[in-house]
This record gives sequence, structure tokens and C-alpha cells, in this order.
Amino acid sequence: MLAAITLFLVITLSVLITKIAAIALAHTGLSSQSASFQARSAYTGTGFCTAESEKIMNHPVRRKIIYSLMLMGNAGIVTVISSLVLTFVLPDSTLSKFYTLLILVAGISIIWWGLKSKWADKELSKIINKMLQRYTDIEVQDYAAVLHFKDNYKISEKQVNSKDWMANKSLKELNLRDEGITVLGVERKRNKYFGSPTGSFTIQPEDVITIYGKADVIKNIYKRQRDFSGEREHVDFVKKETTRKEELDTDSEKDKNNR
Repeated sequence: MLAAITLFLVITLSVLITKIAAIALAHTGLSSQSASFQARSAYTGTGFCTAESEKIMNHPVRRKIIYSLMLMGNAGIVTVISSLVLTFVLPDSTLSKFYTLLILVAGISIIWWGLKSKWADKELSKIINKMLQRYTDIEVQDYAAVLHFKDNYKISEKQVNSKDWMANKSLKELNLRDEGITVLGVERKRNKYFGSPTGSFTIQPEDVITIYGKADVIKNIYKRQRDFSGEREHVDFVKKETTRKEELDTDSEKDKNNR
């Protein structure tokens, strides 16, 4: 039974470690999904794709987090395997094995609930954020709040194809600003990255473009083709954005007059 409790504690500690690492990686600018994947990959030693690993290893803080995870992961996995073996080898009676199995099922169920529970995730994230801010030199920022990830706003990344509406056009020609879209950066072959490109910058096929704006507008831009319909959709969304800005200006003026 002691081995079963040890196994439960080790698994819980492993989940907590990867959670802390995922939040720490997210604070370096990775998306929460990518940060979780990288943390679990490093801890279990399963590895990850080359493009993602380059983003990790070229960043000093991310590299340090991943290195620490790898070291802890090696010890943690060995401990889990040892405890699991001892859990079913040590008990010398059927009743003891039954209680051991019961502890394992209950423990794993609690961990599974914790992983799936949004409330538990939110509260745990608050605690971890405070710990990171107090005991580490990692810059703790809520990027979702900073970039206003609500009201349907988001950041998205896409590789441009030759048939896409954006291909072989300058940012001035695309006029994405009038649709409420901001181009944050463009990654090109051979690890060339252009941050905050200007209007004369031309989007080429196979470029990976990172943009910020309304989710429905981004989705439409990604589907546009290089034909009349694509230009028509662009004009329609420009009109929608113009109307939205006018409504915001009107509301702002009303609030000002009411003060």
C-alpha cells in the first residue's frame, strides 16, 4: 500500500511540474497549447519536431526550463516504474492488492479530474503565477489579457499558398489594417523573420504570417482565393470594420457628453 501511495504522489508531482513548466513557457510567448505540449514532451523524453525545438533552443529562458524538465523527467519516470512494480509485487494477500488497486484508481481519477477541470486549472494557474513572480526572474505577464483575447480577438499563424489571396501582394495592396487586422510578423525560409513589416513588404508563397484581429475576419482571409470573390470579400469586411469604428466613436462621444 505504501508503494501505491508513493506512486500516486510521484504522478501528482509530475503533473504539477509539467503544469508549472507549461505556464512558465507560456510567459515566454508560446501559446498555451504549444507550451503544454513542449513541457510534456521534455518531461517524458518523447521529443518534439525540429521547427518547434528551434524556437525553444534559441530562447535562453525556454532552454533552461526544458533542460530542467529533462533532468526531473528522467528521475520521475524511473520512480514511477519502480513504484508501479513494487505496488503489485509487495502485497502478499488478495485484500492488500485490492486496496492497492483501489488507491491507484482513486488517485488517478482525482488527477484526471484536476487535468480536465477548468476551475482547478484556473486556481492552480493563479498560484503558480504568484510563485513564478515571487521566486523566479521570469517576466510573468498574462499575454491573453495584454492582447485582449476576448470579444472574438485572437492571434493566428498560417503558411501562405500560391493560390491564396495574400500571395505575392504587398501589405499596402492587401490593406489589412482597414479590416482590423494587424500583421505581427512574417517568417520566411532559411529562418528569416520580419517583425512588424511595413506597407512595402510583399507576402510570398510559403511565408508563415502571424496576424492579430477578429477571429471571423481572420478565418475569411485564410479562405480567400486570388479572384474577384476574394476582392469582394475584402471590400465587404472593410465596410464592416468602418461601421464598427463609427459605432465605437459614437458610443465614446455619448459617454463623454454624459460625464
